[in-house]
Amino acid sequence: MQDNPSLPIAGVVAYCAFCIFGKMYMKSRDPWQWRKILAVWNLSLCIFSWMGAMRTAPQLVYNLSTMSVRDNLCTDPRITIGYGSCGLWIQLFVLSKFPELLDTFFIVIHKKNLIFLHWYHHITVLLYCWHSYVTYSPAGIFFAVMNYGVHAIMYGYYFLMAIKMKPAWLNAMCITAAQISQMVVGVALTIAAFYYYYTEGPIKCKIQKQNNIAALLMYGSYLFLFAQFFVTRYFKKVMAGRKKEV
Repeated sequence: MQDNPSLPIAGVVAYCAFCIFGKMYMKSRDPWQWRKILAVWNLSLCIFSWMGAMRTAPQLVYNLSTMSVRDNLCTDPRITIGYGSCGLWIQLFVLSKFPELLDTFFIVIHKKNLIFLHWYHHITVLLYCWHSYVTYSPAGIFFAVMNYGVHAIMYGYYFLMAIKMKPAWLNAMCITAAQISQMVVGVALTIAAFYYYYTEGPIKCKIQKQNNIAALLMYGSYLFLFAQFFVTRYFKKVMAGRKKEV
């Protein structure tokens, strides 16, 4: 992966081309009816995410119980994560950002609204995860565990939606709230990492400055966009409904 930095860039270029030309192609055509395939796809990602969470979360819990927060954010991940099953599932997490681009394929062929947050998130998370992995980001396991956990719930929700079996207690607002919580923790971790980096220096705190800047910008923008989406989608919708009732 370190020897092939052009791969994620090529993936992003191909993805952007599909977003543009795919929408142009579908503009004058009827939506495809791929609900069953979509259900299988979401179920597959749900199972994969649960497996990833179960293989990485125990290692993170162990690290937090045996090491300080500073050591978790500054120590070389080849020491804190290693090359065993957790290390494998961290790598699979990074590589999974390529097949996850197919989420957009289903949006386009079903002629759903392709919002900025969706494609911006897919592009930036792919590039950031790849860069974090090849530069040995110490905080990578935190981000992987959070993302695995949220995706396990999110894709499970999408699967139930696709087969029309969603329980009444589970709704999209819960998913968005979980995503916002993930972004809050992400911003807090990057700020904490910067504190240790500037306090102790790059020799003692094994953080790559550019990668952490990218993390702060990425999680900060996600937090703003998801919060904006949450307010627009749920609060304004509720307020508009109440005005109509009045």
